[in-house]
Order: sequence, then C-alpha cells, then structure tokens
Amino acid sequence: MNRQAIRVLILALGLTAGVALAGAQKYEPLSASVKAQLSKTVADAAVEAAFADSPEVQAWLGVMSRRLARFVPDAEYRADFLQTVHYEATRAGLDPELVLGLIEVESGFRKYAVSSAAARGYMQVMPFWVDLIGSREQNLFHLRTNLRYGCTILRHYLDIERGDLFRALGRYNGSLGQAQYPNAVHAAWRKHWTTGVLPASYRPNAVPIKKGS
Repeated sequence: MNRQAIRVLILALGLTAGVALAGAQKYEPLSASVKAQLSKTVADAAVEAAFADSPEVQAWLGVMSRRLARFVPDAEYRADFLQTVHYEATRAGLDPELVLGLIEVESGFRKYAVSSAAARGYMQVMPFWVDLIGSREQNLFHLRTNLRYGCTILRHYLDIERGDLFRALGRYNGSLGQAQYPNAVHAAWRKHWTTGVLPASYRPNAVPIKKGS
C-alpha cells in the first residue's frame, strides 16, 4: 500500500492524520489597536453570500465539491462548507484554495479535530484566541466561527510578515522557521485545490519547496 493510500485510509477511519502537522498558534501580546481590529473582524455578522449567484463562483463550487467529496461525503454540508470557506477567505483577503490546502493539512477536514496542544476544528484554532479577541459564547467547533477565526488569524500573520506566506504559515502552525508545514500546505494547495496559476504574491519566497512535494 503506498503512502497516499495509507493516508486516505487513516482519514477515513477518523484518526489523527492531520494532527501530525497540526501545530498551535503561539500567544503573543497584541497592541490595543490590533486587538480592537481583530475583535471587530471576528464579531462582524456574516453577510449572505450573494457571490454564490455568480457563474464563476458556481463553477468554482462545482469543481471544489467534486474534489472535496472524498473528505466530506454529504453533498448539502459540503456545499455549505465550501460557500463558507469562499466567503470567509475572500473577506480576509485570502485565496480560498489556499485555505482549503491549509485545512487539509491541519485537520483533514474533520470538524471536531483537536490537536495535542488543544487547537480545535477545521483550521485548528487555539482557544486562547477566543479570550483574546472574541467572546466566551463563541464555539470554535462551529463551522463559520472556526473559519472566521482561522482566516482572521492567518491574515494577521500575513500582515505581520508583510505578505511572506511561508513565514505566516510558520506562525500559524507554531513552527516559524521550519519548512515542513509550509511545504505541506503549499503541496496540498497546488496538487488538490488550485484551479489555475497560483497568484504571484503567494508563491514560495522564503523556504524552498522540496522537489517532488
């Protein structure tokens, strides 16, 4: 049995394949202005996604739904999941396909995934973020809440790193300076979720991608 077949089997059994690379964002003090902005971002109510009426987005949802089916068999939930990913990623100024790659590596698309460091949900968000910028009633296992936090945090790290995706991913995973996690996210993004040429601003520029990854 090859490595890919083993990985798919582990995911199907609901075990912790994603946890191998799921890390933990590290607590760092935030300035009052940054904290206020992040708090506002996670608190804003979601706007109904009128974008879904767009033929381009409908085509994207169709392609991604077929690719995601092996991870999320339920078609109705899969549609809601993808619309939420698209909305929250776009809202944060992220490529939705990048976010899908990150979720694949972090949790294997398991809603209730919990890492050894207690990171939770699809995007493996650390609970301290709720105390830092949110409110106690927010549930990190809730689809939109998890994606709102995850996309907001990744955007925050990208801003800190001035658009350097590899360093931002390292911060997100709690493995800044190590290549394994950025390489894995980039590989998943490129192999499974891209529908076209990767935007130049998201190409690797700090850590080399391993050949064959």
